[in-house]
Amino acid sequence: MAYEISRKNFTEEQQNTMWNLWSKGKSHSEIGRQLNKRAGSVFCFLQKYGGIRPVKPKRSVRVLTLHEREEISRDISAQLSIRAIARKLNRCPSTVSREINRNGGITNYRAVLADKRAWVRAKRPKLCKLQVNIELRNIVIDKLANKWSPEQISGYLKCLFPEDKAMCISHESIYKTLYIQSRGTLKKVLQRQLRTQRIMRQSKKFNTKGNARGSIVDAISIHDRPKEADNRAIPGHWEGDLICGSKRSFVATLVERTSRFTLLVRLDGNDTNNVVSAITKKIIDLPCQLKKSLTWDRGMELAKHKKFTIDTEIKVYFCDPRSPWQRGTNENTNHLLRQYMPKKTDLSIYTQSDLDQIAKELNERPRKTLKFLSPAERLEEVLH
Repeated sequence: MAYEISRKNFTEEQQNTMWNLWSKGKSHSEIGRQLNKRAGSVFCFLQKYGGIRPVKPKRSVRVLTLHEREEISRDISAQLSIRAIARKLNRCPSTVSREINRNGGITNYRAVLADKRAWVRAKRPKLCKLQVNIELRNIVIDKLANKWSPEQISGYLKCLFPEDKAMCISHESIYKTLYIQSRGTLKKVLQRQLRTQRIMRQSKKFNTKGNARGSIVDAISIHDRPKEADNRAIPGHWEGDLICGSKRSFVATLVERTSRFTLLVRLDGNDTNNVVSAITKKIIDLPCQLKKSLTWDRGMELAKHKKFTIDTEIKVYFCDPRSPWQRGTNENTNHLLRQYMPKKTDLSIYTQSDLDQIAKELNERPRKTLKFLSPAERLEEVLH
C-alpha cells in the first residue's frame, strides 16, 4: 500500500481513530495502515503525549457556544441592539456586551475567531501533585532511581502514610508524570529505571502474539503451521536462524526437524535482501520432499519472506516474540556449532566451503535423540 507523504497534522477524526486503535493494543504499523499514514508519523504523535490520551477539554453550560456567537455576528450585521440580541439568545445584555467588546467590538467581531479565543482564555493548567508536593516528589524520584516500579512506590506510600492523602499518589499519576514530559516534574532519564524502559505508555491489550514485528507484512504465525511438522514424522520442515559473530558478521543456519540435518550459509550482511537471496540459493536445489516449510523467529532478516516462498515454494512461519523454544532444534544446533565457531569470532573468515565442511562434520556425528544415528543417515532413511 502506498503511504500518504504529508507533513500536516492529523485531523480530529484521525486522532480519535488513532487513540481508539492504540487503546485496543494496535501497533504503530497497524494504525498507520488504517490511516494511510507512515508508522513513524503515528509514533511521533503518540510519543508527544507519552502514549496517554489527553483529556478532551469541556465547556461549562453557562458559556456562549459557537452557535450563539454566530447568532451575535449575524445580528450585529442586521444592526440589532445589544439588548435585542440578548433577548433572542435569552442571555444577559452584559454578557453579550462583554463578548463583543473583548473580541474586536461591533465593527470587527468574528464568531469563529471569538470562539477560538474563548478556548484559549478558558485554559487553566492544573499543577500535578508531584509539582505541588516537593516532599512527595523527592520520595518518588528516589524510589524510581532505585528501580522501584510506580505500583510499588504507590503501595509503599499508602503503607507509610495511611492517613495522609497528600503523601499518597496512584501509580497511573506517576506514569503520566514520567511519560508526559510537558509536566516538567520527573526527568526523562528516570524512564530508563523502569523494567520495560518504554518511552511511552502502552495499552494493556497490546499483544504481539501472531503478529509480525516491525514492517514484516503478512507474516504467518507458527500456530498456523501444518500439524505434521510438530510430530517430526514427515521430513521437509526446517527451522532457521542467524549466528552472530564479531565485526557484524553472520552465518545462516537451517536445520531439518525430522533428521536434524544442518545447512550453513555464508552471509555478506544481515539485511533481508542478503539473507533471503543467500538461503534461497542454498535451499532451492533440494528434493521436493524436503521443501515444505521454514520456521523463523521475528527477526527482520526475513521481512521479504514472500519472495523466498515464491522462489522456493517453501512457506515461512514466524514464531511468537521471545519464544526461542518454538525453534528448539535450531537453538540446540546453534549451540553445537559454537564448538566450531566460538562466540566473538569473526565469521566472515569462513568461506562457503569451510561452512559446508563444518556442516558435513556435524551431519556425520551420531545423535542420542536419533538413537545414535547421524543426521545424514537419518535423512537418507526417511527419504527412502
